[in-house]
Amino acid sequence: MTVRTCAAAAAILASAGCGASSTHSTSAQPKNLPPVNVQASSMKAGFATMDRLVEAAKREGQLNVIALPHDWVNYGEIIDTFADKYGLKVNELEPTAGSKRELDAAAQLKPDVFDLTLDVAVSGADRFAPYKVQSWQDLPDDVKDPSGAWYAAYGGYMSIGYDPREVKAPASFADLLNPGYRVALDGDPLRSDGAFDGVMAASMRSGVPQPSQGVALFAKLKQAGRLTDLAKANTVIAWDHLNAARSAAHSDAWKVTIPKDAPLGGYHMQAISKAAPHPAAARLWQEFLFSNEGQNLFQKGFARPARSEAMLMKGTLDAEQAAKLPKAPGPPVLMTIPQADAAKAYLSREWTKSVG
Repeated sequence: MTVRTCAAAAAILASAGCGASSTHSTSAQPKNLPPVNVQASSMKAGFATMDRLVEAAKREGQLNVIALPHDWVNYGEIIDTFADKYGLKVNELEPTAGSKRELDAAAQLKPDVFDLTLDVAVSGADRFAPYKVQSWQDLPDDVKDPSGAWYAAYGGYMSIGYDPREVKAPASFADLLNPGYRVALDGDPLRSDGAFDGVMAASMRSGVPQPSQGVALFAKLKQAGRLTDLAKANTVIAWDHLNAARSAAHSDAWKVTIPKDAPLGGYHMQAISKAAPHPAAARLWQEFLFSNEGQNLFQKGFARPARSEAMLMKGTLDAEQAAKLPKAPGPPVLMTIPQADAAKAYLSREWTKSVG
């Protein structure tokens, strides 16, 4: 599968519309409704109305989520809001797990839903129950599986966060080779998706990743003694929602920039487990995440909602929060899966001996 650049992502960066949030209206139930089917591939097919979906989820009483840290794209508030709104218990399994671990642990831990990187979602598609949320048409075709097995909820750009009291705003990743920058990645690129994508952002040349160039840059930083850990760094390469959240908390001490020559983007995919122990609650969770309310809660965590273009047009995107997102130089470049696979193979061979 190939993922093309999403024109919709550019609209995320603009400020327009009003900050409305949606709520599900209740009305008299139509008569002669078919039986509820909690395994259905859409709300309409399985439940006919949102009220019946909510009722089915409440009968199950709980939802199992996995790999959702509270400080990641505002998931803490998202989980609390969902639990309070529908009166469901949310069981939070292994909050710090990575995407691959989510699937590896699924048979034992039994999550209902997943939040995954694109490559893991594609490779695990046969383990997901297809489901198309009511706002399916608002999602760009580039970031959803046609069958409904997986679909992007939010995304972002790889960015450079820096302490303006110590260093100037870098215009490019190459600027990090200048004196004064103490640089950290968000983890080990052989184990962390975020750190791997940081190396890939540094490797971009004319919109194409060149893994050797990224490894070479960090090797030079290592040789100069300026590749360090997060606690000692005055410059951190990480997803923009992480750097933006830090900047919001420490505006004088932390700024964020997305280099114009390396607008590497990425999306996180949602999916429902075929073996979900709470299938109705799993479907209600997806409807909530993709509602106006859920998408604006992601944006509150400085992520970029997958539905943002449609919401911008409809005036339901939180414009005040949208204006707080780091300014991007244009639509994101999304790596294809073959590009990512080739880059991971290269780093597995070269990173340790070149960078350590």
